[in-house]
Amino acid sequence: MIWSAMRISMNIPGTMFTYDFMQNAFAAAGIVAVLCGLVGFFLVLRSQTFAGHALSHVGFAGATGAVLIGVSPLWGLLIMTMVAGIGMGLLGDRLQQRDVAIGIVLAMSLGLGLLFLNFYTSYATQVGTLLFGNVLAIDPTTIWSLLSLTILAIGALAAMARPLLFASLLSELAGAKGVSLRVISVLFLGLVAIGVAECAQIVGVLLVFTLMVGPAASAQRLTTRVWTGLLLSVVLALGEAWLGLALAYETDWPTTFWITALSSAVYLLTVLRLPVALHRATGSILSQ
Repeated sequence: MIWSAMRISMNIPGTMFTYDFMQNAFAAAGIVAVLCGLVGFFLVLRSQTFAGHALSHVGFAGATGAVLIGVSPLWGLLIMTMVAGIGMGLLGDRLQQRDVAIGIVLAMSLGLGLLFLNFYTSYATQVGTLLFGNVLAIDPTTIWSLLSLTILAIGALAAMARPLLFASLLSELAGAKGVSLRVISVLFLGLVAIGVAECAQIVGVLLVFTLMVGPAASAQRLTTRVWTGLLLSVVLALGEAWLGLALAYETDWPTTFWITALSSAVYLLTVLRLPVALHRATGSILSQ
């Protein structure tokens, strides 16, 4: 499937980039893929992939509320996911003991989102965009917003990368050495919230795993080195996002479908052929 997709993409006419909407789509997808590849790597490393899923559901209510009052869905998503992410970070381990309550909150978030959309005149179009994304409709203003948020998030991630890695691999030892695990958790989930808000612009709130988790999980099965894994996660996210766009242009199938299919196919190949997982190689990581 992957090789076939690559052959198709190589035959795509050069006229694809003569369209402004395709230029915008590639720029937006590239910006988001870089952030998702970096943040997603630590998300998988910390076994917090459920957090990304939960934040996307909560963000749906924020996005629809923003649409209802005439504000960009990106900012509604960002505000709601940031609030939820900080709250999850403050709760820490206690959150794992409240799965029923969490499920109810997530269901209520989706319900509120649907209620808000019910009052919006373009209900059918907007719900599809929010749930499954529409990268082809992104405008230059949104691209600049995404770029600004990405630069901010990457800067913050770089500043906390080493204590975050320490806390992710050896939390008890990190705590004993003076690393504030709660602060690290709050800050990191704040970055995850930004990543989820951005990712939803490309693949929608229901499929954030496609770019947030898929490339990172594949990278961690391909290498046991942290910094190599980070780079590989970004490369895979970029490749899947851009190749998905090219295939969507060629086939006229939804972009989100192609990105999801590529992400799933790459991960499946790593599962079938490459048995090494990063979270099982902590000793190798620490020896660097």
